[in-house]
Amino acid sequence: MSHETHEHGCGCGCHDEKINPFENLDPVLDNYADVPGSLITILQKAQEIYGFLSVELMRYIAIETSNSIAKVYGVATFYTQFRFKPIGKNLIMLCQGTACHVNGAKMIEEAVLEFLNIEEGETTEDGLFTVNNVACLGCCSLSPVMMINDDTYGQLTVDKAKNILAEIKDKNSTMEDQK
Repeated sequence: MSHETHEHGCGCGCHDEKINPFENLDPVLDNYADVPGSLITILQKAQEIYGFLSVELMRYIAIETSNSIAKVYGVATFYTQFRFKPIGKNLIMLCQGTACHVNGAKMIEEAVLEFLNIEEGETTEDGLFTVNNVACLGCCSLSPVMMINDDTYGQLTVDKAKNILAEIKDKNSTMEDQK
């Protein structure tokens, strides 16, 4: 499948000969574009590569898979795993499940949001953190619990949650200073 030039008029430049901002997705499209039922896989890989699904990226996927943009957008918006705006370097998922709820999840949420000075669903100005509530992380024996990227933190207290975030901030500052 060629991803070089098309006369589709989207105006995003995704098929310009010299510039293809989505060229990193082309190997995925080569493998899956013609495979029935592979749209979710393509969207997952696209989000893995680019961090989120922009309108331009979904348009590119629609064209390359011979789907309508409405279908691609419909599939992407149906599933909660897909994001449509950039997220911070550290994605914080705060569990709101029953076990976490009865063990203080609301206090943890309030402390995290206050510490970062943002609202749920927002990203800090420095791009370091995004905070999202989730229905359940499946770690009920560790409640209350949060995940930051792939790391799980359980049996949280307000102080423990703040200390974890401060440690990540400090580590990031140290890494920035070394550049």
